[in-house]
Amino acid sequence: MTIGPGLRPFALALALGTAGGALFSYFHLPLAWMIGAMTATTVAAMAGVALHVPKPLRNAMIMILGVMLGSGFTPDILGRLGEWSLSLSALAVYLVLATTLGVQYLRRAARLDPPTAFFTATPGGLNEMVMVGTQMGGDSRTMALSHALRVMLVVLVIPFAFQALGLYDPARRGALGPPLLSLAPLDVALLSACALGYPLAKLLRIPAAQIVGPMLLSAAIHLAGLTEGKPPGVLVAAAQVVIGASLGCRFTGLDIRRIGRDGLTALGLTGLMLLVTTAAAWMVDEATGLGLAALILAFAPGGLAEMTLVALALNIDVALVATHHMVRIILIVTLAPGFYLLWRKWRSRRGKT
Repeated sequence: MTIGPGLRPFALALALGTAGGALFSYFHLPLAWMIGAMTATTVAAMAGVALHVPKPLRNAMIMILGVMLGSGFTPDILGRLGEWSLSLSALAVYLVLATTLGVQYLRRAARLDPPTAFFTATPGGLNEMVMVGTQMGGDSRTMALSHALRVMLVVLVIPFAFQALGLYDPARRGALGPPLLSLAPLDVALLSACALGYPLAKLLRIPAAQIVGPMLLSAAIHLAGLTEGKPPGVLVAAAQVVIGASLGCRFTGLDIRRIGRDGLTALGLTGLMLLVTTAAAWMVDEATGLGLAALILAFAPGGLAEMTLVALALNIDVALVATHHMVRIILIVTLAPGFYLLWRKWRSRRGKT
């Protein structure tokens, strides 16, 4: 059987991602299926191999992840919401500080123009930040590449750093999910119905609708005690492979010199943001005792899907991490454009360009 030219980039991405995930899993590395898939496809893409992951497939896998994350919202979580008030308030302060420092770094070290620097430094969703930043006059390719590199670096660094610093014990790594055929028919029906959360969230213009919508519906049925079911582990592993491969595929067709140049800038920005993240998480942990590892993941400048996958794989307070990243995305998407316009007006009054 031959694969048509239109399907070849997808088949290669899937094969490389699965092979990379299996290799990393064999060596018991953290977040093996996602990091392995991301590493294999990134190397291939930078070598000039044409790779592609269809957006509908990525969205479907993210929906599965959303349902899995929602299953972590058990009835006892309601009693913990008050405990998160301080950390959620601190998150807003952290976002302002991290963005401000990031903009200054990008303006001085990388000489980026104001809109490109602002929407590159703002730790929001890649698609949302590139879209708004482009409307404001920013360089879409620089913003997209910088956000993709930042998310990739955060996903690579945090699991291994946790293991090296003793913040994560491989022995307590959580199972990806139950066996494929272990779910009761009612559980299958209820979990499948959570997919309706995507079009509903999209209709309501909720940011990151493909993960937030299914997660909210899944959380609702689990909080109501209607089910204790979770998506099967094989589907969660498949979601990791597809999400990891899609990260690597973003580098397909890009000039290697540009990747190297922007990669150094992204490395500096990511390092700066992770320092601010760690400091903020440490201070909040001292005040609340919520756990340093959980708070680092909750504040980390990675994507909502990627960071919650890390929390899930490392068995670190998934509900706390998911809630904080959902709030982060909502705050940034709703407030970042207005903050940029205020900053631009302030700069013009001071005679800056």
